[in-house]
Amino acid sequence: MTEFRKRMLDDENNDSPEKCRERRHRRIRMRKLAETSPPGSGLPASRSGNDNQTESKRISTVSETSAIPPAAISTTASSGENVEPVDPEATLREGDSAEPVYGAMSVSGRAREMEDAISIRTSLCRPEINRRRPLHFFGVYDGHGGPQVAELCRDKLHVLFEEELKRVSCTTENEGADSGYSIAEEPELEAEWEERWRRVVARSFQRMDEVAITTWGSLGYRWGCHPMEEALCGSTAVVAVLTSEYIVVANCGDSRAVLCRGGRAIPLSCDHKPDRQDELARIEAAGGRVIFLNGARVEGILAMSRALGDKYLKPVVTSEPEITFTKKEPEDECLILASDGLWDVLSNDLACEVASKCLGEENNRGHKSTEKARPQIDDDGAEALYPSRSVLAAALLTRLALARKSSDNISVIVIDLKEVSAESYIDRC
Repeated sequence: MTEFRKRMLDDENNDSPEKCRERRHRRIRMRKLAETSPPGSGLPASRSGNDNQTESKRISTVSETSAIPPAAISTTASSGENVEPVDPEATLREGDSAEPVYGAMSVSGRAREMEDAISIRTSLCRPEINRRRPLHFFGVYDGHGGPQVAELCRDKLHVLFEEELKRVSCTTENEGADSGYSIAEEPELEAEWEERWRRVVARSFQRMDEVAITTWGSLGYRWGCHPMEEALCGSTAVVAVLTSEYIVVANCGDSRAVLCRGGRAIPLSCDHKPDRQDELARIEAAGGRVIFLNGARVEGILAMSRALGDKYLKPVVTSEPEITFTKKEPEDECLILASDGLWDVLSNDLACEVASKCLGEENNRGHKSTEKARPQIDDDGAEALYPSRSVLAAALLTRLALARKSSDNISVIVIDLKEVSAESYIDRC
């Protein structure tokens, strides 16, 4: 037996607290390394394929920082090929803001099946309507009757949104110029700009609804369900699009977007509940009914008045989103997007307080939340599971909802809105 082997055996047989802690930390690091290794990297996998699928359904976490180009991450994770270094000066132009720092978590919670989905696409495109500056797309989808429509929205809605953006052209010279000009400086141009955005968003949701109704039946076999089940499936959708000046929120259903500004919670969407006065009037005008059966439900079935999909409840249940435009302010702290699994048990004020404290703690320690995330070290010297404070905020909100006995899936995205200039981004890169 070699000397190295003897040392290994002695180490394994040593049950002192220090050795146990060291071995635990080593296993955690190896699992992280194996789980994040791309195919073809030569690193061992920590779980079998089936176990990985089960784990991804149970809990999903996502984090991103402005210093890591998302294109490089997604390409590496999907193909395992080497990615050419990204030139930050080619990615960011003068006047651009750096990509937002965000954290996300999605868990099945106490529900039997995971029906939520999230979609995050930083630097989705540079459309003319945004003066060729990058847009950042965030979406939370809460499925009902199955996960099918939510998963379709995750995979398709941002694609449709980008296609619709490319169809819009700007006829105003200043609006299309890549300069310091602000849309908000001209009220008339701002109204026209908002109207174009409304058409883009409404058309994107309409096309997504058509896809959910007509296409999903031919894809139903992928989920091992009967094609007839497509008529009973649907999903909410709350989408936030961040530009350099505005936050555009589109909501269809009872998921919600809440802005934390100067310590105050500002809802940027309004839940579409069947007993909401205007929604009740619209449902009855369309020939539908609201029946109170374990809460207000459309035709006694659906607990929301707007959704994507739900073929048998059209046109009573519409896919038309409500859209809000919010100009960014210096005191903006973060934006929270979440499914009703969070909002059923947490108020807007409490959610913003928790997220604000998570993000504020990092800044108080002298660390910029937009810097590249480094592993956090706990009192025992173990690496924390959360690479940034935004991820920690999403995780704490999720755990708080679980502690308050939320019975639904819980999906949360926390976006740090503290601005970073393009120059500081380039310096860090």
